[in-house]
Amino acid sequence: MTSRAHIAMFSIAAHGHVNPSLEVIRELVARGHRVTYAIPPVFAKKVAETGAEVKPWTSTLPSPDDDPEAWGSTLLDNVEPFLDDAIQALPQLIEAYEGDEPDLVLHDIASYPARVLAHRWGVPAISLSPAMVAWEGYEKEVAEPMWEEPKKTERGRAYYARFHAWLEENGITLHPDAFGGRPDRSIVLIPKALQPNADRVDESVYSFVGACQGDRGAEGDWQRPAGAERVALVSLGSAFTKQPGFYRECVKAFGDLPGWHLVLSVGKHIDPAELGEIPANVEVRSWVPQLAILKQADLFVTHAGAGGSQEGLATATPMIAVPQAVDQFGNAEMLHGLGVARYLPTEEATGEALREAALALVDDPEVARRLKEIQAQTAREGGTRRAADLIEAELPARRG
Repeated sequence: MTSRAHIAMFSIAAHGHVNPSLEVIRELVARGHRVTYAIPPVFAKKVAETGAEVKPWTSTLPSPDDDPEAWGSTLLDNVEPFLDDAIQALPQLIEAYEGDEPDLVLHDIASYPARVLAHRWGVPAISLSPAMVAWEGYEKEVAEPMWEEPKKTERGRAYYARFHAWLEENGITLHPDAFGGRPDRSIVLIPKALQPNADRVDESVYSFVGACQGDRGAEGDWQRPAGAERVALVSLGSAFTKQPGFYRECVKAFGDLPGWHLVLSVGKHIDPAELGEIPANVEVRSWVPQLAILKQADLFVTHAGAGGSQEGLATATPMIAVPQAVDQFGNAEMLHGLGVARYLPTEEATGEALREAALALVDDPEVARRLKEIQAQTAREGGTRRAADLIEAELPARRG
């Protein structure tokens, strides 16, 4: 039996970064640990429901409800806000934990202050990764080509100089790329099936535990309509949802398809009136209890975010992947390569192409077989309980 420890979790205010950690936090609380969770107030209620104590702090990042365009369009547009936010957050977090330092730090991949704090306090730090991780050779194959041009610009050089200076003033000698991308220890909250080059991932650092989904009853239920022979769910997640043209194509694809019922989750930036006339077999929602629907669905049209991708695998639902940003393109390729999804770039996702892909996927016994096989594999990865076991194994003092 591990003695009660103080474990501190740090994340940013984004659904795709907070949600994957919540069941792990709930399990650690249930095991008797005191867990604090440093998070901006917009997620305070959701985090408090796990039993963790919320340590609120003020973030300068765009909020989950902001227009996705607030993130900009270039690599530097995307990364600079995280460094700016980390630099201004660190003094807040130092103050919040003054006299209440934890025994161990857990952190999301985007929480730079957490690793600085762990160094400052002399305690272990474990990354909880909600997405793919670096493999041996990742820097040469992916990071270096991606950064080659930005590093030549004055703005790119200024970004790295600022990052180096911030790390050095906090006693950290790591290069910013290694600091952000090479944790000492990481628990990966995705199935290994979604990890590119999984055979080249160092398993002494990275442990794949698969999805940690837990009971989503609080999110509400969903009932399959009587007479619906097939159900399709369309969701582009919580951030990149401002796609009225794409949603209109989805209505075209399924709106007059006999026996089909379409659930269209359009997010907060779309007025359903923008979609034109909605057929009787289409329900348009700003938000849905996604897992509850996927347990009953025959098809999932997804942006292939890490959360949605693994929910599709966990429920053995065939997918059409229409990636929008960041890691979604790689996830879409992985799902396609696994034989459980079709990959359609947004500009090619016409009503006709969506319908053709849907009908092919749901009638293919090989797709169903592969999904069942992967579902069984991911269930064996251990999920929430194994994640908590691995975290306890890293606690500095093990007292019986």
